[in-house]
Amino acid sequence: MMVRIGNFFFHYRNGLFPLLYLLLFLNGPAAFPDQRLALLIGVLVAMAGQILRGVTVGLDYIVRGGRNRQVYAERLVQGGLFAHCRNPLYVGNYMILVGVGIAANSLLFLAIGLPFFLFAYWAIIAAEEAFLRGKFGEEFVTYCAQVNRLLPSLSGLSQTLDGMRFNWRRLLSAEYGSAYIWMAAIILASLKNLWFGGQRDIHNPYVWMLWLSLVLVTVAYLVARFLKKCGRLDD
Repeated sequence: MMVRIGNFFFHYRNGLFPLLYLLLFLNGPAAFPDQRLALLIGVLVAMAGQILRGVTVGLDYIVRGGRNRQVYAERLVQGGLFAHCRNPLYVGNYMILVGVGIAANSLLFLAIGLPFFLFAYWAIIAAEEAFLRGKFGEEFVTYCAQVNRLLPSLSGLSQTLDGMRFNWRRLLSAEYGSAYIWMAAIILASLKNLWFGGQRDIHNPYVWMLWLSLVLVTVAYLVARFLKKCGRLDD
């Protein structure tokens, strides 16, 4: 049952998951009394998740998104951070979602969105592991016995980082879009909170800081997209 649910989420996640992001922009109850402190803590948590994703992608390549929106793998990736955690990308994803929910100070997203994503990711992992077990057999079983599903092991991490080449081009090419989405979501949700909180003074330095941050991350996104389209980010 869980595998079937996971395959469903894997196939439709690009259309289904963004609907949950709308919770960030509803005028619901605040989760924390201090909006600016929530923004700071949330950004730090989300950045930690992005760093985890970035290191994972930069060290070893994995086919993300499957093939034809179905679970797929050309090889059993065991290098880089996959030697310390079987699903570092999903762990990073969830940390980003937690950070976004805190930074947006959205009780609706924290109470509804996070449990939904936790269940969805758990189901997708079950579907992916069923596929990998069927394709790679004993090799995958041995890998599972050696590496935790979600809790990263720090043992030997320094040797892993020292022994591999970090691919910055692949990192930028793979992550610029998703990084822009969560950064822009935090900024826009913060502006929404100010608007509904009655803080609409255009001369407010905090408001200007948020708009400037949105402009900067948008410019960075456009530059990265241009470089990718021109082939500058190819390996």
